[in-house]
Amino acid sequence: MADLKERLLPPKPASAINLRDNSFRPSASGRIPFQGVDVSGLKKRGQGLRSWIRVDVTGNSQVIEVDKFSMMRRCDLPARDLRLLDPLFVYPSTILGREKAIVVNLEQIRCIITADEVLLLNSLDSYVLQYVVELQRRLQAAGVGEVWQSEGPDSGRRRGSRNFDNMFGNTSPDYLPFEFRALEVALEAACTFLDSQAAELEIEAYPLLDELTSKISTLNLERVRRLKSRLVALTRRVQKVRDEIEQLMDDDGDMAEMYLTEKKSRMESSFYGDQSLVGYRSNDGGLSLSAPVSPVSSPPESRKLEKCLSIARSRHESVRSSESATENIEELEMLLEAYFVVIDSTLNKLTSLKEYIDDTEDFINIQLDNVRNQLIQFELLLTTATFVVAIFGVVAGIFGMNFEIPMFNNPGAFKWVLVITGVTGAIIFSTFLWFFKYRRLMPL
Repeated sequence: MADLKERLLPPKPASAINLRDNSFRPSASGRIPFQGVDVSGLKKRGQGLRSWIRVDVTGNSQVIEVDKFSMMRRCDLPARDLRLLDPLFVYPSTILGREKAIVVNLEQIRCIITADEVLLLNSLDSYVLQYVVELQRRLQAAGVGEVWQSEGPDSGRRRGSRNFDNMFGNTSPDYLPFEFRALEVALEAACTFLDSQAAELEIEAYPLLDELTSKISTLNLERVRRLKSRLVALTRRVQKVRDEIEQLMDDDGDMAEMYLTEKKSRMESSFYGDQSLVGYRSNDGGLSLSAPVSPVSSPPESRKLEKCLSIARSRHESVRSSESATENIEELEMLLEAYFVVIDSTLNKLTSLKEYIDDTEDFINIQLDNVRNQLIQFELLLTTATFVVAIFGVVAGIFGMNFEIPMFNNPGAFKWVLVITGVTGAIIFSTFLWFFKYRRLMPL
């Protein structure tokens, strides 16, 4: 991995190395020009150059410096698609199929996939480096790059057509063209990353929730709140990836648009067919390629033959493209379905964890309600006892008045007052308890 980082790092420009020496050279006026200013850096920022990692069909990788407009012309992409790859902005996961490229924005993997190469923003993120290493390993093991290698125009045409027929004639479900292999590695990296985060969240969540059920404290509640926030954010990201894959699976037109190798081979076959037709007309009719040909002066036999060949070729290409498009859509649909199952399993894990958190919260609320009910019952008993004790205060207040009663002269009168007041208070307290039980206000 360290060797790959050194190889993928952009080389330091020579102008930046010699900048210190050149900056201290005095000019004719005796002033030091551009002292402390990195001229090469200013030029790069002015042009908007960015470092990209390019992986071709043979598995070879290199670092290239390309500006935004060159990348737009190279991949035939609008500016809004390149904004999805900007690391300064946070965009949801997206997979877009364009005319000559596939724009992939899946978590850390942000790349442009064409029929010949994969372009990633140069980054030292471990997931990006793992993606490059895994893509190189699969491409070098499969040898997909032999299809488009050629030594000359004629030999390339013959070899390309033969390899193309062999490749697209293969109905094995294990075969995938270059762009789908790159897309598969990106989907695998994104699904693996999200699944690992979900697993880490599960490992951290279940012990914490069990601890919260046994001991309700402010610290445990705060930890559960943070955990739930992370769960909601991760669930939103997983749901977005799942919806993006499901949207692609539901739209056959988008899936057919993503088959870049088929488009490229179709354009090459039509180009070679036009070249052969022009060569036939120049050889048989004695016409020059540079001179314009009048349809009136052309031989009628050559015109009929040209018309028949064009009609036959167009019919053959339409039938073949429709059949291959149907097969390729099925291949891509199976690929997307496999990773849809994986990301749906991750979403189910997060959903189960959220349900467990909700159940824990309900259990805690039930416990708190039970404690609250017990406190209310205790308060009710305490209020009743206070009422009974207040009777003694009323009796003491009555007998404390400043008037004479013959009862004061009897030594045993105080004892009977206490007995009668206590019995009366006990009867009143028992009456309240029976009323509470009758009304089911407390379990007695």
